[in-house]
Amino acid sequence: MGKSKKSSQEADELSKEISRDSTANGSTEGINEKDDRFQPSDPVDSLEDEGSPYDSGEDDQDASDYKSHSSAEEGDSSEDEVRGSPYDSGEDDQDASDYKSQNSAVESDSSEDEVPSRNTVGDVPLEWYKEEEHIGYDITGKKIKKQARKDRIESFLAGVDDAKNWRKIYDEYNDEEVELTKEEVKMIHRMLRGKTPHAGVDPYAPYVDWFEWEDKGHPLSNAPEPKRRFIPSKWEQKKVVRYIRAIRKGFIKFDKPKEEPRVYLLWGDDSTATENKRHGLSYIPAPKPKLAGHEESYNPSVEFIPTQEEINSYQLMFEEDRPKFIPRRFESLRSVPAYENALKENFDRCLDLYLCPRTRKKRINIDPETLKPKLPSRKDLRPYPSTCYLEYIGHTGPVKTISIDISGQWMASGSSDGTVRVWEIETSRCIKVWDVGEAVNHIAWNPLPELPILSISVGYDVLILDTGLANAENQARIKELLHVEESPLEEDEGNTTPAVRWIRDDKYDAIRLKHLKAVTTIDWHRKGDYFTTVVPSGDTRAILIHQLSKKHTQNPFKKLHGLPVSAVFHPTRSIFFISTKTHVRVYDLLKQKLVKKLETGLREVSSISIHPGGDNVIVGSKEGKMCWFDMDLSSKPYRTLKTHPKDITNVTFHRLYPLFASSSEDCTAYVFHGMVYSDLNQNPLIVPLEILRGHNSSNGRGVLDCKFHPRQPWLFTAGADSVIKLYCH
Repeated sequence: MGKSKKSSQEADELSKEISRDSTANGSTEGINEKDDRFQPSDPVDSLEDEGSPYDSGEDDQDASDYKSHSSAEEGDSSEDEVRGSPYDSGEDDQDASDYKSQNSAVESDSSEDEVPSRNTVGDVPLEWYKEEEHIGYDITGKKIKKQARKDRIESFLAGVDDAKNWRKIYDEYNDEEVELTKEEVKMIHRMLRGKTPHAGVDPYAPYVDWFEWEDKGHPLSNAPEPKRRFIPSKWEQKKVVRYIRAIRKGFIKFDKPKEEPRVYLLWGDDSTATENKRHGLSYIPAPKPKLAGHEESYNPSVEFIPTQEEINSYQLMFEEDRPKFIPRRFESLRSVPAYENALKENFDRCLDLYLCPRTRKKRINIDPETLKPKLPSRKDLRPYPSTCYLEYIGHTGPVKTISIDISGQWMASGSSDGTVRVWEIETSRCIKVWDVGEAVNHIAWNPLPELPILSISVGYDVLILDTGLANAENQARIKELLHVEESPLEEDEGNTTPAVRWIRDDKYDAIRLKHLKAVTTIDWHRKGDYFTTVVPSGDTRAILIHQLSKKHTQNPFKKLHGLPVSAVFHPTRSIFFISTKTHVRVYDLLKQKLVKKLETGLREVSSISIHPGGDNVIVGSKEGKMCWFDMDLSSKPYRTLKTHPKDITNVTFHRLYPLFASSSEDCTAYVFHGMVYSDLNQNPLIVPLEILRGHNSSNGRGVLDCKFHPRQPWLFTAGADSVIKLYCH
């Protein structure tokens, strides 16, 4: 009786406290309010109808207690409170008051509320029991049989009939359906809203300071360090002095580390070499003796036994070349005599191992094929000339020079027989012949297609000849251009004799330029008005530049170091190249100064050619070498090619294709692939392609000149056998 009275008093106090808290928090939620988190179609509505205390037949007292209890939690909706109320189970007032007191108490440990699993199989995967009739064992060790699972239609119909079906979940581990209680549903909804699972927990409770700090001493202080902290201790110093004196007198002794003996294996393996390096020793393995072969057998094969003649021939050989062992055959092993030099050889072997110095030589095993540069296939570099297609026969002497018209239709050739011939390239038909009376040194077409004019070097003279291959309009212009009148002698500065005389040659209807010495080479400017002549002499008038339109000659190079060999114009700029026997000088004609000096390193330069891009130069020599210069890279050769065994007579670049060629006195012409890239970081690619043979030697001379076709990958070669050959791809 006393106990029930006490519990009823506690329940009254709890209801007052709950009503006071709900008034302070301003909770005005009603029981029938809907939670904003759930839609009207949510199964929670069935819970509200099912779990409402007004449908369970309880008295009015229970209903009022339920209302007061549902308003005790802060911020919760009345709907969640109805779900979690314990009054739906029909318990009496005593149990309700006990529940209220428990709900207002401190939250208990969650591990105490856990229900142990019925299945005690442990962490074994349930997939192992997929083919079995059971899923595990209970606490008594009996098998837990699998329950018959409903199909989807049956489970759907069961859910329609059962209003609590939405609260049921399937526990796969225990193979059973578990119905969530109203308290668990309430906890789930609270966690979905980001709140604590239990309503009685205040996550923002004020901090309670359990310690009293007033009038209490603190272990740390802001007082300054005492002076004794900075003065060394007198007693510690005396103790240190005592230890020092005891160590000096030998009263205190320390254990010395044991030194390992410095020994090493005389004939050890390579693993000890690293250890011996620390002591200044480098292990070198002993050389191994030669292994015995078949010839050293007591019964060798017949091919190893020398004949008596071979044994006699050994006596005529030098001692170091004489074989040290002569194979012999014995009937049995017992009849084999003892080796007479065995003791001596063993002694020599010991001396070699002990006294002979040995050095370690690191041998690098490199495949020679890997050292070769990886060149592209010749099939990928086509087209290039490889086959003789036509021969131009008509000269009676060696053909010294040839030149191809810029249109690619005509070819002019000059020979030692004193004739100049013009050929039609595609038919090899000789169109015109001029007999100039002397050996022709050099010949060159005018680079303008509308002016088919030939410049011919004959002895001391240069003929500017009209070929008559132009149309009527251009022919009249050529007649006017080649008209010259007798002009007074032009004198150079400081010289009384003129460098060149311009006169009219009526025999050939041409202009004759008379020089003081023999002219070797002629080269036209790209615009077709200027041309240069080279007179290989040591005076200041060796290089002359002539202007055809004004019939004027100038000598811009007053100082030349060395004997000039040839001179050529730059294909696109006002740059002039002069090659002497050892150097190539590059001049700027506008600025009138030396730009660069190329050092060939050759004994004697024979010819020079400029790449159509203008930044690369090839130089041929009379020692069979050819140098490639990249002027943006260096003044020294980028690549030196040792190609011909005899003198190189001429080198030339193709105007359109990445090809260049060289001709030599060895009756051959070499064709190369020379690709120059626009990227300055990429070096030119030089690949040898073909060796063209076919000319015969005459008086020790071979191919005297070579030229490329201006538009096709064809090469023309002129030989000392008075034949001109055309090589096509």
